[in-house]
Amino acid sequence: MVHKTTPSVKSIVPVEQAVGMVLPHDITEIVKDTFKGRAFRKGHIIRKEDIDHLRRLGKEHIYVLQLGPDEVHENEAALLMAEALSGDGVTYSTEIVEGKVGLRAAVDGLLKVNREALYRFNLLGEVMCATLQNNTPVQKGEQVAASRAIPLVARRSVVREAVAIAREEGAIVQVLPLATVRAGLVITGNEVFHGRIEDRFEQVLRDKLATLGSTVGTVRFAPDDPEQIASAIQACLEEGAELIVTSGGMSVDPDDVTRLGIAVAGAEAVVYGTPVLPGAMFLVGRIGSVPVLGVPACGMFHKITVLDLVLPRILTGETIGREELAQLGHGGLCRNCATCQYPVCSFGKA
Repeated sequence: MVHKTTPSVKSIVPVEQAVGMVLPHDITEIVKDTFKGRAFRKGHIIRKEDIDHLRRLGKEHIYVLQLGPDEVHENEAALLMAEALSGDGVTYSTEIVEGKVGLRAAVDGLLKVNREALYRFNLLGEVMCATLQNNTPVQKGEQVAASRAIPLVARRSVVREAVAIAREEGAIVQVLPLATVRAGLVITGNEVFHGRIEDRFEQVLRDKLATLGSTVGTVRFAPDDPEQIASAIQACLEEGAELIVTSGGMSVDPDDVTRLGIAVAGAEAVVYGTPVLPGAMFLVGRIGSVPVLGVPACGMFHKITVLDLVLPRILTGETIGREELAQLGHGGLCRNCATCQYPVCSFGKA
């Protein structure tokens, strides 16, 4: 249920009589295609030369406010909520602009949003918080959320409830840093192993790992033979690989035996198949504590695939299973845009 609150107004003063008075809130100016920002800051003492400017902004009257015991000004409310909303890896400025406070990533990493708590927060009605989508890769300094009280003066009880919701499970907005790992690559396929074609998968995987701050320590090649694929995986593990990524051999052809090789290598908690295109024949599992990712051939052809959705989550320490993969179906269809803008797009954003 949405409750409306009316500011405790001591008086509404005609703008021409407001000289010497203090503005209780920011006043915004918008010039189409040119400018949107503060024309006058909260706390500004109105001068005679401001009158014409205020009138051009449509201000014929000025509020002079007196807050009641259960009322809180929008700026104070914004700061209270920002502190509660911000979890690990999130920072915010104490300078409030037009009643809003921006939350920014304090580190490079993966944005995590408690969507259920965010929904309950926004259901209160007098307050709001807007975020980027959950599991969006973000960079240090990037804005990930913004919050404000909607009226100039909100009920303190509502703000208090919003703060409580935000704090229930630590925080609604977090940015988790990505672990830096040393990966082992296993490039499979008779055509590459026997030198019939040049491998192009290794560089693709190296580039994706480097973008996320990780490195490739070992590269092994194996033919379409489960035992030799398993042997290559074990060699990577023996050389200290903290992540195994295999390439190719994941489809339904009789020669596609990479997932059998992964099983022979001792993988557990294996999940094969995702509701994502490109990437339906992706595999995720573990050998001991080491994640294993089986990337189908689409990973070489398409710029962005299911690997780009899953790998950052793996690097935050998250365990990816059937439930997590199933949730990717909503938003899991890539538009294959002529110019890829990922992650500023709908792909993988449920």
